[in-house]
Amino acid sequence: MEGVSLDTRMSFAVLGKLEVHRAGEPVEVGGQRLRALLALLLIDPGRAVGLDALIAGVWGDRPPAGVANALQALVSRLRSALGAGTVIADGSGYRLAVDPERVDAHRFTGLAAQGGEILAAGDPAAAARTLRAALALWRGPAFADLAGNDVVAAEVTRLESIRLTATEDRLEADLRLARHAEVLAELPALVAAHPLRERLRAQRMRALYGLGRHVEALAAYQEARAEFADQLGADPSPALSDLHLAMLRREWQEPRRAPAEISAPPAATEPPFAREPGGNLRAGLTSFVGREDDLAKTGELLAGHRLVTLIGPGGAGKTRLAVESARAVADRMPGGTWLAELAPVADPDEVPYTVLTALGVRDPLAPAPRAGRPREDATARLVRSVGDRELLIVLDNCEHLIDAAARLADRLVAECPRVRVLATSREPLGITGEALWPVGPLALPPRDATAEQVPRYPAVALFADRAAAVRPGFDLAAEAGAVLRICRDLDGMPLAIELAAARLRSLSAGQIADRLSDRFRLLTGGSRTALPRHQTLRAVVSWSWDLLEEPERTLAARLAVFAGGATLDGAERVCAGGGLDPADVLDLLARLVDKSLVIAEADRYRMLSTVRAYATERLAESGEEHRVRLAHARFYTDFAAAAEPGLRGREQLKRIGELTAEGDNLAAALRWATEAGERELALRLVGTAGWYWWLIGHRAEGAYRAHPALALAAGGEDSIDPRILALAHMSFGINAADAGVLWDEAHASLRTAIEISRERLTEPLPPMLAVAEMILALFLNRDVTEALDLTGRLIGHPDPWVVAIGGLFRGMLLINGSRIAEGQAEVEEALWRFREIGDRWGIGNAMAVLSELGIMRGDSERSIRDMRDAIAVMDELGAREDTAYLRSRLAIGHNLAGDRAEAERVLDQMLAIVRRAGDRAGEASVHSVRGDFAREDGDLESARRHYAAGVSALGDKAPPQLRALLTSSLALLAEAEGDLARSRRLHLRSLEIALDGRDGPVLGGAVIGCAGLALAEGDPARAATLLGAAATIRGFDEVVDFDHVRITENTKAALGPGTHFRCFERGRSMPLGDVLALARAPGGGPGPARR
Repeated sequence: MEGVSLDTRMSFAVLGKLEVHRAGEPVEVGGQRLRALLALLLIDPGRAVGLDALIAGVWGDRPPAGVANALQALVSRLRSALGAGTVIADGSGYRLAVDPERVDAHRFTGLAAQGGEILAAGDPAAAARTLRAALALWRGPAFADLAGNDVVAAEVTRLESIRLTATEDRLEADLRLARHAEVLAELPALVAAHPLRERLRAQRMRALYGLGRHVEALAAYQEARAEFADQLGADPSPALSDLHLAMLRREWQEPRRAPAEISAPPAATEPPFAREPGGNLRAGLTSFVGREDDLAKTGELLAGHRLVTLIGPGGAGKTRLAVESARAVADRMPGGTWLAELAPVADPDEVPYTVLTALGVRDPLAPAPRAGRPREDATARLVRSVGDRELLIVLDNCEHLIDAAARLADRLVAECPRVRVLATSREPLGITGEALWPVGPLALPPRDATAEQVPRYPAVALFADRAAAVRPGFDLAAEAGAVLRICRDLDGMPLAIELAAARLRSLSAGQIADRLSDRFRLLTGGSRTALPRHQTLRAVVSWSWDLLEEPERTLAARLAVFAGGATLDGAERVCAGGGLDPADVLDLLARLVDKSLVIAEADRYRMLSTVRAYATERLAESGEEHRVRLAHARFYTDFAAAAEPGLRGREQLKRIGELTAEGDNLAAALRWATEAGERELALRLVGTAGWYWWLIGHRAEGAYRAHPALALAAGGEDSIDPRILALAHMSFGINAADAGVLWDEAHASLRTAIEISRERLTEPLPPMLAVAEMILALFLNRDVTEALDLTGRLIGHPDPWVVAIGGLFRGMLLINGSRIAEGQAEVEEALWRFREIGDRWGIGNAMAVLSELGIMRGDSERSIRDMRDAIAVMDELGAREDTAYLRSRLAIGHNLAGDRAEAERVLDQMLAIVRRAGDRAGEASVHSVRGDFAREDGDLESARRHYAAGVSALGDKAPPQLRALLTSSLALLAEAEGDLARSRRLHLRSLEIALDGRDGPVLGGAVIGCAGLALAEGDPARAATLLGAAATIRGFDEVVDFDHVRITENTKAALGPGTHFRCFERGRSMPLGDVLALARAPGGGPGPARR
């Protein structure tokens, strides 16, 4: 691969479902054929694969017509998914520019071969480590999602064969290390899967023999002999027969371990451990899911530190992670890995005795644990027992005995030079040399994860694994939505997820998700063999709560009012009082963080939802819930009010970020204030949050949040501060109107805001109230003349933002009224004003209008530049849904510039955004544009399909401009298909919709469509007249888009330049009423063009 730069951030996994990651983040490779192509290139990474092999592997024996082009298109898609330079054309094929070490199958085969070589060299411990690392790379059957692909099947067979050999080698290494019990536990399933595999049969015999179960070892030989005779008609090989004979004579001995594997005997005279040198770890009854990164990190910490503590909240899976981590390092611990369970221990003096018992130390002279012997004697005896043995002790669940556990760990590490301690606790041991690893929730899928990605995330994978155990045949895909709700509501906490999955015995996933509001009643009935505090969700949290001191409990209960976590300032302001000094809050927060009841993030403190639910119950019991929630609502109302002015200037992004970070708290404050009847507080918060909701595109959500608060004002308006009341009505009105929800109420609210402003407030009005009349006239009354007049009145307002927004809307109205030059000048001045004050929303909207003018005039370069800038600015605000329409216009600009591929890419982005937002009108817009592209290409079938999808997506509340454009496109399609009667009906309908929309350029476009109909009906003179009228209605003469060019050129060809000019000029000066009458006039039917 000389000369090719390899992207070392890319990694590929085929030992399971095919997965691709870049810098640890999943990369989507969608579609079975695309994944098949990638799989074929990964079979021998870095080497070229011929075209014939690729075609056979992707399409089998049914390649499509033009298969070479189809393969090239598939390669282009793969390059887009993986990045430039990843798929290289090489001779008569393609290769993947990837380091083979970034492919798990290559690493596996290398490690498997290395492990076999190490075993042959006589180092079974190192061989076991290497082979375990190799086998750990497997996540399921190789290329699991490409079953049935014949080309891939051969590679699967090869890899499975190597896997089986590696498994046998690893079992061989374990047998040589005297791990007979562990080996025996694995072999029944392996022998059942491969009954004719002699090596496995021999290993089973050796494991039984090594455990002293000689009769069973001999019986295992007879089973093998019978199976071979039945299946093969042959006896076992001489090697297996010789093994049987050696065991029959009691002469068999395992090959000796290499000298380096024989640990030196202890120097002390302390009694030896009574148990096997391997330790006392129990085999797990369930699979270990989702903690691979934690397992690796814990292993790294144990390699570099002698005391490691896994800290985290109850139910996070610290114990399981500790046990699996101990199991993973067992090969490096000749003295064994030992688990001491401290959860049942109540007396700190019993901690060293518990560890002695776990180690199985035989000491008949040791007194009973409560015989009064001093603690130090037991600790000293433990230290002598361990001596200089190299071993790992797991101290599990230290939090209720934190001081005793810390003292013991400190002594062991200080006085036993080769011991390592792995502790689990809800808070650190707090001693020198301790390395901490926080064990938090399992990773959850992001909101935009695809259906294919969701099962790969650990929280979902754990639920699916446990669900399959209690309900065989559980279909994750069918219940993915409910499973996601469960995992998110439970914060990805493993124990809670397992308790929820256990409920599938009697409930569906949807029913479980719906009942999580009462999670403590629902999530009971854990494993009967688990500790009592792990059998119910309530018991898990209660255990931690009961370990808190009273001031810690008080603060934790009060923190429950913070739905989105608390900043330090918020916690001090809301939670202080009632016996809690503000100066003490920081220290108490730090202690709650240490005890895993609170999570410290960059700038705030957060509770997991289950802890918060428990704390909410305790707050309700305390009798101070109303006082604390009122303090919370007042704090966030003041917070929003302080941020609101900055939403219209240079601090816009900062203030949006602050309000977004507190979004859950603002919603909780408004909900509580409304439900508690705190009328003025609720209305004030609605009024200050309205423009924020608008800017980030949460208009429907904001309207629905605000509406109940406005109901509190009914009948008592005169007693409410008029400024607060007017702003609340304005906030609700603009958000509801733009979102198309609660339409009548929105109209009434805007009128109320205007009436209050006129009658009870004095000039100058606050910015949001100053623009209320203009918005009412423009968007609800749709009185363009009045709106234009009102924009002129805003020029004298003292707030520069009001002046700028007045100029922007004035320019847009002038453009829609066909006064293009005046409108452009107004918009450019508004853009300058918005830049002066630093308002990105205004900048983005002004740039979008100027970009639209570029499209109208055929200036694709400026249009693309301005629209990209507009989209970038709006994306900065977080209002991605607002950029959907802008992206459709950007796509048209790229198509105008001749770059259809980029236009399609932009439409793909837009479609993803609108589907995520549930924006049906936006989805219709994508289909409308794609239909126009297809019609331009002459692909009428695709155009019809896109237009039908657009009509299906279009709702009653869609803007008239979009409805007019789509209807006009359908009319032009009907014309192209020769159905002039249908084309006429649709063109006239588009004309009526465009008139209702009062948008000059859109109406002009509808008239151009009618010109095309007139030409098709054989009346080119009428067509030319309508084209002239359209130029006046639109406000510019440029002929740019495909249909306009086609109709204009064909009309000129039919009439000749002179006649065309005279008809065109007659139409240019024609009154609108006459234009409409001409457009509606019956046609002469298809026929030769009349001059």
